[in-house]
Amino acid sequence: MTSSVPAEVFAPGDFIKEELDARGWTQIDLADILGRGERTVSEIITGKRSITPTTASLLADAFGTSAELWINLEGAYQLAQVHTSGDVVSRRARLYQKIPLREIIRRGWIEHSDNIDVMEERTSEFLHISDVDESPIVFPHAARKRSANNDLSPSQMAWLFRAKDLAHAVHAEKFTKTRFESGLRRLKEVMLHAESIRLVPSILAEAGIRFLIVEHLSKSKIDGVCFWLNKQSPVIVLSIRYDRIDWFWHTLLHELGHVKHKDGLDNDVSLDVNLVGEGAQKFEQKPMIERRADKFACEFSIPDAELQSFVARVKPLYSHAKIQEFANRIGVHAGIVVGQLQHMQEIDWSHSRKMLVKVRNNVTSTVLTDGWGSTLSLSNT
Repeated sequence: MTSSVPAEVFAPGDFIKEELDARGWTQIDLADILGRGERTVSEIITGKRSITPTTASLLADAFGTSAELWINLEGAYQLAQVHTSGDVVSRRARLYQKIPLREIIRRGWIEHSDNIDVMEERTSEFLHISDVDESPIVFPHAARKRSANNDLSPSQMAWLFRAKDLAHAVHAEKFTKTRFESGLRRLKEVMLHAESIRLVPSILAEAGIRFLIVEHLSKSKIDGVCFWLNKQSPVIVLSIRYDRIDWFWHTLLHELGHVKHKDGLDNDVSLDVNLVGEGAQKFEQKPMIERRADKFACEFSIPDAELQSFVARVKPLYSHAKIQEFANRIGVHAGIVVGQLQHMQEIDWSHSRKMLVKVRNNVTSTVLTDGWGSTLSLSNT
């Protein structure tokens, strides 16, 4: 069963004005006739005051109509207002189902407007769709393979769109296997000191990899992503969801593992969530390409044979001094060793936390960054 809604419903005050014009009366005249104050009559005519049954009866006596006429006019008008408001609410709710609109406005990715038509247009532009009823697709080739985009939450979808749009503004050399392998060797040389992380963006650019930082959206749990703009342009985006040196290096190397095996080039985007920490997914539960990327990251930072030898010699007395000595010998920051020992459950998550130094300021000082109060304008990137 359907109900029709009039294209336009006029306020009862408009009909009162017609009755007054037909009789040559003024609002003051009507106030005297009804025995009501001039302000009350003015508010009824302008719609600021509703017509009550008592007022409807008085108007009926004044104009020679039925009281039901005025009650019906008032009811139809009020219902029309509710319908109009409900339409805006439902349209706004549809936008929030697609993206975390409030957070995106706060981040400056979309400019706020009270006009729902404008907000739908801006949301469609952000998601690269012609109409808000369309399903957004970040990477068309991935959707053709196994509809990967359907598995993304609105926050993850929005973050990916922002990351992909910004990636076009990042300069990098043409990606080749030779440049990539050279870049890996150079990265190995800067893993000992936290301050050296500021060199990572330039190393990756020379290796042919576009690298940038986009602060994660709440509830997205995104750590990083690897995708390809084309066959010569791999992109790595990190969120710095945890500002710790072990998180940074493991996540970066994990994404480099995806680049090494060209994951995402012909099938799917490699979006990584809950990669490090107590909430991380167990290794054996991960897809094959994620296990492969994990192995690459761990082996690159600390060769497994070296780590197992250290564990066999030191366990269970993992003192700060022994961890630092081992880290210096293999050429990595002590926080990286602590992170791997925590992941192996050789030490508690609270063990040696002072070694898990912050690195966000180091890396964001030399790389294209969106977040933490800084918003990039796409027109200026």
